[in-house]
Amino acid sequence: MVLFMNPGVESNSESISSESSINSKLQLIERNLVEVVTREELQEIIASGKPRAYVGYEPSGEIHLGHMMTVNKLMDLQKAGVDIVVLLADVHAYLNEKGDFDEIREIAEYNKRAFIALGLDESKTEFVLGSEFQLEREYVLDVHKLARITTLNRARRSMDEVSRRKEDPMVSQMIYPLMQALDIAHLRVDIAVGGIDQRKIHMLARENLPKLGYSSPVCLHTPIILGLDGEKMSSSKGNYISVRDSPEEVKNKIKKAYCPAKQVNDNPIIQIAQYHIFPRFESFVVERDEKFGGDIEYRSFEELKKDFASGELHPMDLKISIANYLNKLLENTREKLK
Repeated sequence: MVLFMNPGVESNSESISSESSINSKLQLIERNLVEVVTREELQEIIASGKPRAYVGYEPSGEIHLGHMMTVNKLMDLQKAGVDIVVLLADVHAYLNEKGDFDEIREIAEYNKRAFIALGLDESKTEFVLGSEFQLEREYVLDVHKLARITTLNRARRSMDEVSRRKEDPMVSQMIYPLMQALDIAHLRVDIAVGGIDQRKIHMLARENLPKLGYSSPVCLHTPIILGLDGEKMSSSKGNYISVRDSPEEVKNKIKKAYCPAKQVNDNPIIQIAQYHIFPRFESFVVERDEKFGGDIEYRSFEELKKDFASGELHPMDLKISIANYLNKLLENTREKLK
């Protein structure tokens, strides 16, 4: 029997008990991460009391499986007893040419609702608009101080992964990584969470914040999942699954998705199984006709990966089941966003 962990209730309302070991909390925090910088510092922070972690999101019109990567990690952190701050980065979005402030703030409000619908515990999550503190005198002075000790090349390298204009960047985009580093200090967080594409900005923060009298953050980096076509996920390509996609849209998109037989690396369907399905369900059942071997239940991602790599599990059988589980996962979110 499939045991569904309701993302809006059971999976996030219960934190790991105080009797649980530091190692248990670390194991939960570190699962499905690409990198922790550094584990020793993370262990000290978790053991020290009540740590704070944050992630910043440029407000986006569509919340998709890419956003869910970091939301899942924030939920892991909440269960490990970490306070969560979500920065709805309206000023960053403005600097990165995502619209005017009125448009961006309207989208930010939708994003907040979507993150809560996905399972973040609202009572344990602080949502902050960047414009609430990034225009204050002390913050702006810190931007100038950080600009004096950061080379133009370093700022540009830090921004390359997330910039809309890599080839011909605006000056505003050079300010972006400096602000992102300072967000960590001014939000008073111990842990910075982001995709691995945020690494250069996080390393800039670790190196230069102490020069301004602030602490270096611990950095948790999640993978960047591929778009459904096997290429980089992009809103312009539509190669993603949105939390607002209907059940039928999810099924159709998954059926058409890139999923070569026996290929477990660089396979978006395998990534969805690893990063979205197995962390949220006790088991994963692939329903098959008896002539194709009948139903098969997986209780770990490694078991599924082994069968897919050997050819025991057919891509279409996997796709159909992935679509069904994604729809279960998104059912509660869709209802809350109506």
